[in-house]
Order: sequence, then structure tokens, then C-alpha cells
Amino acid sequence: MGRALKHTVLVVEDDQLQRELVSLIFEESDLNVIQCMSGEAAAVVLEKAGNELMLMFTDVDLDGDISGLELASMARERFPHIDVILTSGQSVEHVPDNVLFMQKPWLPLELLRQAEISRQRHTVH
Repeated sequence: MGRALKHTVLVVEDDQLQRELVSLIFEESDLNVIQCMSGEAAAVVLEKAGNELMLMFTDVDLDGDISGLELASMARERFPHIDVILTSGQSVEHVPDNVLFMQKPWLPLELLRQAEISRQRHTVH
């Protein structure tokens, strides 16, 4: 039997309805969710709780000075164990290495599938 580690997701989205929808999808998958509405707030969470996170979901366009692309790069560089999903309604030319890009509109089932893949990667057997 495995021991679960780091089943916490950081959701970064400046649109409140989108943030709440994504958070609800992850919560329905029995994951803990931390919500942020800006890249700056998410950067603080990464610094304080990065070792406890298994997944970060971020929109490319965020309020503030830190974009989702910059946040994704920061997370992968400082905390390589964190799986990162980047999303946008527009295509993105330069997605950071080891970051999954999901173009909007995505289906909730796709998000649940990615959460399960991340959960399996972060479970010690």
C-alpha cells in the first residue's frame, strides 16, 4: 500500500469564476487546493509551500507583473517535482520545458486525468 505525499494543488487564475471552477474540479478529485489570483501571490505560496505542492495550474494571462509563463518557469526551476499545467485561450509559442499546455476550452475530464497522473507520480509505493 502506498503513502500519499504532497496532494496539494496551487490554482492561479485572475478570473474568479474560472479559479473556482478549476478548484472545484481538483477538490472533487480529493486534492487540497490553494487559490491565488495573481502571479505575485502565487510566487509567495511557492516560496512558502513549494515543497508541499504536487501540481500547479496557472493561466498565462494574470493580473500583476508576473505572468503565468514566468510563474511556470519559476516553479519548474525552483521545485522540479511540481507538475505544471499552463492554460490560455490563445496559443502559446514558448511553453517552458516539462510544462503541460492545455488550450481553453478544456474539458473537466482532461483536468481530472492530469491530476490523477500527477497524483500517481507523487505517491510512494
